[in-house]
Amino acid sequence: MGKRFANGFLALEGIGLALRAGEFVSLLGPSGCGKSTLLRIIAGLIDPSDGRIDRPPATGGEIGFVFQEPTLMPWATALRNVSLPLRLAGARRAEARARAGVALGSVGLGGFETSYPRALSGGMKMRVSIARALVTQPKLLLMDEPFAALDEITRFRLNNDLLSLWREQKFTAIFVTHSVFESVYLSERVFVMAARPGRIVADIAIDGPPVRDEKFRTSPDYAAQCRAVSQALEAAMAA
Repeated sequence: MGKRFANGFLALEGIGLALRAGEFVSLLGPSGCGKSTLLRIIAGLIDPSDGRIDRPPATGGEIGFVFQEPTLMPWATALRNVSLPLRLAGARRAEARARAGVALGSVGLGGFETSYPRALSGGMKMRVSIARALVTQPKLLLMDEPFAALDEITRFRLNNDLLSLWREQKFTAIFVTHSVFESVYLSERVFVMAARPGRIVADIAIDGPPVRDEKFRTSPDYAAQCRAVSQALEAAMAA
């Protein structure tokens, strides 16, 4: 699969990506290698120039997308922001509010239903964004560097919470990141991409415990796998 834009720029070439249901994978690569473009093609937001994307038959709400910024409506409460996808899909107000409340609770924001974005921290805004993506109970969750702008402590906490949600809800996850450490901590597989044109140059299986925690993050095994992924990234940047 590939993508050439109208101005002639070849963003992606020869992309082959096959995922197992319920798998958590990361796309890792330098800026400009087409990670976000690939994610948007998978989401159906833009079309590939050649090749195709095979997805399971649509049943409604099958894809959730978390962008780099929370993109919340500033005039709406957290509950209304999260319920928006349901309301757009035709759900009744009471049902949408109830499901949005459950989604907010699942990301640790129970009690903040009536809060506006201006009253929330950066990490809390991102939690609202994740709840909005999960409220439709998607089969596939796409995340485009959602934690890049957050401090390290908040980022670690959200990494752990995201993995808990993934284990509980059993969605397939594709996570875009620039961080070797984040990709190894979160993923079952890391796809390393090179640029100009964007292409996948390595598919690295991550050997980690079923439940990732600080014990894994500080283990020699985690450090060794980070070194292996870092070396693959270095080779991709030189390719």
